[in-house]
Amino acid sequence: MVKIAVLQMTSGIDPEANIAAIIAAIRQAAENDAEVLFTPEMSVLLDRDRRRGAQWINEDYEQSIIDELALMSAKWQIDLALGSMAVPFCTGKSANRSHYFRQDNQNPVTYDKIHMFDVDLANGESWRESNAYQPGQEVVTIDGTPLGRLGLTICYDLRFPDLFSALGKRRCDAIAVPAAFTRPTGAAHWHVMLRARAIEAQAFVIAAAQVGQHEDGRETYGHSLVVDPWGEVLLDMGGEGPGLGFCDIDLGRIAEVRAQVPSLANARKIPN
Repeated sequence: MVKIAVLQMTSGIDPEANIAAIIAAIRQAAENDAEVLFTPEMSVLLDRDRRRGAQWINEDYEQSIIDELALMSAKWQIDLALGSMAVPFCTGKSANRSHYFRQDNQNPVTYDKIHMFDVDLANGESWRESNAYQPGQEVVTIDGTPLGRLGLTICYDLRFPDLFSALGKRRCDAIAVPAAFTRPTGAAHWHVMLRARAIEAQAFVIAAAQVGQHEDGRETYGHSLVVDPWGEVLLDMGGEGPGLGFCDIDLGRIAEVRAQVPSLANARKIPN
């Protein structure tokens, strides 16, 4: 049995305050014997005013955050799956990048969000993530975590089953889906899609989420979830506010589900 911690946040426009909340959660998670802490998308800074937020997106500040969180992970002997933060990219845009810190203080493994959230919602909300962010190109998995092989995704990636099919083919034991889902899309699709992806990949899905009313004016859905390979919801942190949740993961469940319904083994290539 592996105990994990999930941090649900209402990140704001002050990265120092957000980082302080993450560090407090690292300490609390470690004191409660969790082996990995998962945080949401854009944990470090959530600001739709790109000009205001740009002051924090530079290589020096990025490295200072990485150094600080690596040190905290090592100090408290807990792995940290930082859902994502904005980092500078060579094209002049940013990358929406996840970082996985091992407690041995090595450089984190990173993943850049592949699918850009470019949508116009019925309630009038309009988002163009591709205006500021460069999409990633690589599927990323990490071997040897306390949860076994961990696949990395971010938020809108959830809507693209080919990515989760690739992670399933790589036999991931768990998949991280840090998110900042809007309220309308979250209410309609969050639970059903996370359960579907867990069932399809026959893996645990761990989705730390942003929640509530943010300083930049947006609202996010919350409901950080942990879903098992059968699609059962093991943890739902609700949509009321931030907090730290805990969940025990029985890795033996993966083999049980894959033996009962061997869909990964039975999959065939579908012709175009």
